[in-house]
Amino acid sequence: MQSFKDLIVWQKAFDLAMEIYQITNLFPRVELYGLSSQMRRSAVSISSNIAEGFNRNNKRESLQFIMIAFGSSAELETQLLLAEKLRFVNKTQFQKSYSLLEEVRKILSTVRKKSS
Repeated sequence: MQSFKDLIVWQKAFDLAMEIYQITNLFPRVELYGLSSQMRRSAVSISSNIAEGFNRNNKRESLQFIMIAFGSSAELETQLLLAEKLRFVNKTQFQKSYSLLEEVRKILSTVRKKSS
């Protein structure tokens, strides 16, 4: 593998961040610096930490960044559930984002287990 962009988990996490940006564009204006901003930061953190971990020279450092990405995915899950409860997203938007998030979390969990 030449680049972090070749990693399936990074590609899925990147797609997830794009999806989160699209749905948060539909949030009420008052949430611009609230939940919308938090969700965007969490989503971007996942793919960013996967990329940084890939470029680290040792296994222990790489695992640390995978763990951070996994933590950010838990933050995003909480925020996405809140957005659903507040009815900022419709069922279709929620399902699409949540399914992608679950997929990323499963892959990260597998990577974490293999690296430990």
